[in-house]
Amino acid sequence: MSRRLTIAAAIAMFSAIAATAVVAQPDVVKERQALLKEFGSVTRPVAGMLRGQAPFDLATVQTALDAYAKNAKALPALFPEGSGPGPDTEALPAVWQKKAEFDALFGKLASDATAARAAITDEASFKANFPGVIRTCGTCHDTYRQKK
Repeated sequence: MSRRLTIAAAIAMFSAIAATAVVAQPDVVKERQALLKEFGSVTRPVAGMLRGQAPFDLATVQTALDAYAKNAKALPALFPEGSGPGPDTEALPAVWQKKAEFDALFGKLASDATAARAAITDEASFKANFPGVIRTCGTCHDTYRQKK
């Protein structure tokens, strides 16, 4: 009888651990979408500045660049094998077919954003440096994201 109780207890413990692991496992699609949406929200006001529709604001530009640098470092890990493509994501199969190239774009974005953060001190340096950062975003969208 005690052997059955031991086996039952072991099964119950294993089930509890397995259930906890499933609950604790992050939803990488939602996580990466949240970081990418943050890119969009910090880019909108800066895009207005680039177009001359909003006055230059260094703090807003720095906030965007900081978000790009931080999120670009986190994003490659949020595209593991098996997390797309699918109905809940706009990521194309190329993300996983060319994963090293895809990850390198995030590295370039982080590097470009960090360099631009150091270089941008006024509106003239903003207009000279920020478009290069945005081009990296565009390259990723053009190659690895479904067209809307």
